[in-house]
Amino acid sequence: MNKNTSKKSIVSSKNNYDLDLLQNMYKKMLLIRRFEEKAGQLYGMGKIGGFCHLYIGQEAVVVGIQSVQIEGDSVVTSYRDHGHMLACDMDPKGVMAELTGREDGYSKGKGGSMHMFSREKGFFGGHGIVAAQVPIGAGLAFAHKYNGNKNVAITYFGDGAANQGQVYESYNIAALWKLPVIFVIENNKYGMGTSVNRSSAGDNLSDRGKAYGIVADIVDGMDVIAVRDAALKAMDYCRSGKGPYILEMKTYRYRGHSMSDPAKYRTRDEVDEIRQNSDPIDNIKSILVKFGLKDDSLKVIDTEIKSIVGNAATFAQESLEPSEAELFTDITIN
Repeated sequence: MNKNTSKKSIVSSKNNYDLDLLQNMYKKMLLIRRFEEKAGQLYGMGKIGGFCHLYIGQEAVVVGIQSVQIEGDSVVTSYRDHGHMLACDMDPKGVMAELTGREDGYSKGKGGSMHMFSREKGFFGGHGIVAAQVPIGAGLAFAHKYNGNKNVAITYFGDGAANQGQVYESYNIAALWKLPVIFVIENNKYGMGTSVNRSSAGDNLSDRGKAYGIVADIVDGMDVIAVRDAALKAMDYCRSGKGPYILEMKTYRYRGHSMSDPAKYRTRDEVDEIRQNSDPIDNIKSILVKFGLKDDSLKVIDTEIKSIVGNAATFAQESLEPSEAELFTDITIN
């Protein structure tokens, strides 16, 4: 974390933040947290099959960036994708229905946790192959430039994916053609079960963009204000036609890599220390309190969010499973 991205009060931000904006970001972060907690419960009950990667702890990253997007921007990410869907305003009912493999899900129950999409919301999927989404993000940026609009492709990937060759191929073509793409590295310190310090040379993964002349910032990914400030800067840069931008978010995931990961490669003390001192939701809640929001109001918000998530879970479990005929749609047979 550099000195420009350490924890800051709302007063020190160079951008204006009113109570409504802060509340909206808080609600979205809380929605992601409660949704993921419920998804974890349903997985434990056997209601969700296949892989399931939770976003708990990283909420500030996607919410801070989403808060500066405009209509027409596109988003693509990896398999840890539920938070990105909810930040893009995809319906929690449709997301949960897809997780449980039901016909009312965004991919009609055939995609599951890692493979659902919403063209309407500009969300072009989670992707199960590590780093496969990065060249797709560059392609989306090429489409924006070709169409002559001012939109940006936000392309998320993790510290593990940062070692894949296709990331650097994407960097190269994005820099060469000045594509409007923001490469967001969600560095949560562990690629599956391996510490980034053991698997990746260099202090910062964003430094690797220097070979291609790509501007980069290192951001406290646990601070939604720092994330939004950095995203505003990156968006302005890309929309002005200057080319790609890299944002390395120093963040942290509280749960294992996936639901099948007991996370024995780190201590409980390490996780607890982050929860107690850097939790992104606690951080923005403390700002709201400084703005004068009372505990009663915060409790009302939490109750509303829990109701939304509870209704999504009920809707998903009451939705029908796909018919056998549905299995043969949306495919090409040669």
